[in-house]
Amino acid sequence: MLTLAKPQRNQDEGVSMTSSQTSGEPRGRLQTDNASSLSDTELLAVLFQRGAQAKPAIELSEKLLQHFGGLRPLLQSEPQQLIKLGCVSTARVAILKALPELAKRYFEASLPRGQAIRSPADTESYLIAKLRDLPHELFCCLYLDNRHRIILFDELFRGTIDGTSVYPREVVKQALSVNAAAVIVAHNR
Repeated sequence: MLTLAKPQRNQDEGVSMTSSQTSGEPRGRLQTDNASSLSDTELLAVLFQRGAQAKPAIELSEKLLQHFGGLRPLLQSEPQQLIKLGCVSTARVAILKALPELAKRYFEASLPRGQAIRSPADTESYLIAKLRDLPHELFCCLYLDNRHRIILFDELFRGTIDGTSVYPREVVKQALSVNAAAVIVAHNR
């Protein structure tokens, strides 16, 4: 005999959920546990909310991660690749394409304009957020004031897949124009 759990009303979200959903499924676990306790598959299932073609979101998430070989390749895939699979709607493609940009902005906010750079690690995390996964060469500068606060992040030279030309006079010219006391130069390769 199959028995269904009695739905309960979630006070915070106004969404009807069963007691099994609040305890064992990713959404329920997210309410009681830390997000870091969920797997990549479970986190994707939370974002998707429900599956496709009568399959649960957890199965859809697992299928996508297996097909692309992990979270990073999935998030870097082209929208056409996702839609071709037949189980991913344009709404889900939008979610998957928005995630990397949201993460980038989150990490950029860790060192906002006007805040002092306290260590090389601060600089590293900021630049990784800005420059990670770019398909082309990029030379950029962080212009700082005398207290090492960011005045400006500037992408000075953009190149091709394997090279970019850098003109030191342009770096100095920009530093003088923003009245920078210090400059951090960076390259993404």
